[in-house]
Order: sequence, then C-alpha cells, then structure tokens
Amino acid sequence: MLPWWAGCALALAFYLVLHRVATQEIATTAAAGQIGSVATQAVWRGLAFAAQYALPVLCLVGAAVSAYRRHQRKTLLTNVATSKSVDALNGISWQEFEILVGEAFRLQGYQVSKTGRAGADGGVDLVLRKGTEKFFVQCKQWKAFTVGVKVMRELYGVMAANGAAGGFVATSGSFTDGAKAFASGRNIELMDGPILIKLIKQAQAARQGSSNEPAPPTLARPKAVVQPLCPLCSKPMMRRTAKEGPTAGSAFWGCVDFPKCRGTRQPN
Repeated sequence: MLPWWAGCALALAFYLVLHRVATQEIATTAAAGQIGSVATQAVWRGLAFAAQYALPVLCLVGAAVSAYRRHQRKTLLTNVATSKSVDALNGISWQEFEILVGEAFRLQGYQVSKTGRAGADGGVDLVLRKGTEKFFVQCKQWKAFTVGVKVMRELYGVMAANGAAGGFVATSGSFTDGAKAFASGRNIELMDGPILIKLIKQAQAARQGSSNEPAPPTLARPKAVVQPLCPLCSKPMMRRTAKEGPTAGSAFWGCVDFPKCRGTRQPN
C-alpha cells in the first residue's frame, strides 16, 4: 500500500528503535520489589532483539513488492500507449486491464485501491478517493464484449448502499444503448476502449514531456445525485423503471433492499 521508499524508511526506523531497546543493559541485582520490573525488561529486550531483524525484513519485502508493482504498472502503461494496434486492450488479461484502468485514474490524481476480489467478473473492482469523496469502478475486459444495462443497475445499487459519490464503468468493448440510457442523468460515467486508450496515450505523452501532445484529459467526475431515504426502512433508494401496470416505463425511487422492502417515492 505504501511507496517503496516508505517501506525502506520504515525498515531503517524499526531497526534503529528496536536495536536501541535490545541493547539496553538490565540490572543484574535488584531488590525484592523490583524483580518483576527486571523480568519485564528482560522480556521486552528479548522481543526487541528478534523484532529488530524481523520487522525491517518485512518492510523491505513490502518495499520490493511495491517497487515491482510500480514497474509493472509503468511497463503496461507504456506498452499500451505505444501500441499501434487498435486491439491493444484485448491482448491483455483482465488483471492487467484492472491495473491499467487504475493507473489511468492515478494520473488524474485519484487514490486507487483494489477491492481484493477474485475472479474475472462481478462486483466493484477499484475504489477511488479524491478528498472526502469515494467512487467505485467496475472493469469489463473481454474480446467483443458489450456491457449491458444489468451492470449499470448493479453498480448503481452498490453505490447507493455504500454512499459513493459516483461510479465509473470501464470496458475494452462498448456499451449497449440501454446501458447508455441508464447512465445518462445518473452519477455514472462510461469509459469504452477508444476513450481509455486516448486517455492513456495523452497522459503518457504529458508524463514524458512531449510538446507535440496535449495535456492529459480530465476524466469527467460523475454528477452527484441526491438519493432520498426509504420512507419505510430509512435505507438509501435508487432510481428504477416501472415494468408493468398503468405507470409502465415511468421512473421512480425504489428501496435498495427490494424485495425485502417495497418502499417507493416519486421523483421530484
């Protein structure tokens, strides 16, 4: 989670502090009432002696992993930015696609963390933070893959349940008309293959100081949507579309806990 240099600094700090504790002299004689204190000092000295090597080693291992991941992100970003193929995003694994998307957001000033899920599909993949705001990202990378409205509904529900300010869906493919219609007017931004590649190439050029390329574009921040609370259970609500009855096709607010809770509100 920390930069490699921070791991090295922590390793040095742990060693200096713990080495000082480990080399402190312990009184060889003590009064009857001080035996417990001397024994405690001996225990702490023993723990510090072992920890003065163990903790720095762990920090250095973490620093090495952090440096490797930074190199991996940089290499992946460079390979895609310099690729002449329009299928550059389809030639990488879904894990590499997530790394690439995360790096694109880092270049925009977001703090990026992975959710730690396993598998090639489902759930929120990345959590972004900028200031006090939190955003969710879902990545979809398959050859000839088209993202439908179901993905938008799932992400919107998770956003509402967890108080996210907005969300992004990134894909190497394209979005259906239904997905675009659902995201329109909501706090969800869509990023297809061409948009992502253009963002990466311009950001890479700006990082290398190229004067022939424009500055990296700023990702559109999803517009905040004020979500009302359910009148029955006080949980957040999400926009839904009536599928049947006299109001079929019209929008309304429905509880995120549906079907357990059937609270509704009409849009303002």
